[in-house]
Amino acid sequence: MEKKIKIIGMTGSLRKASYNKGVLRYIEEIVPAGVEYKNIDVSNLPFYNEEYDETGYPDAVMALKEELKEADAVLLATPEYNYSIPPVLKNALDWVSRGEEKPLAGKRAALLSVTIGPLGGARVQYHLRQTLLALDVTVMNRPELFIANAKEKFDAEGNLQDEKTKKYTKRLLDALIEEIKKNK
Repeated sequence: MEKKIKIIGMTGSLRKASYNKGVLRYIEEIVPAGVEYKNIDVSNLPFYNEEYDETGYPDAVMALKEELKEADAVLLATPEYNYSIPPVLKNALDWVSRGEEKPLAGKRAALLSVTIGPLGGARVQYHLRQTLLALDVTVMNRPELFIANAKEKFDAEGNLQDEKTKKYTKRLLDALIEEIKKNK
């Protein structure tokens, strides 16, 4: 029996009705058979402090590392804060870069960003690519997914409503799954 593909979704947004969380919820709905998909909440991680390298990592960090270790790929959905990566996502990536075990090293990643502005988070994705390079993560180059003008595409609870955006999101997920299959 072929092992299921496992993908972890994470976001840099804390807001309850986050558009980025909305896209990740939509992905949960469209995951095909043979793929296990799970969204991970990284908001419970304390801020990284190098002293933990000597005293030991918090349980929440160890749980995140374990989830990522078991995954074939990660799908990162993020808003753009001041042209860059939100602190909660950067903090999670900093945590998993520390210690002997590097659970993202050699893994695949797909990026998407959702913003209320017209650029759809283009700048955050380029910063995120730089960070992921340092973590030895291979980021898919195509397709790219920048979801702009989010207020027009989501309802008040942050659920994706726009059919065109749903199609592009499915295309990104399908490409990530194919990338994983190619490299297994």
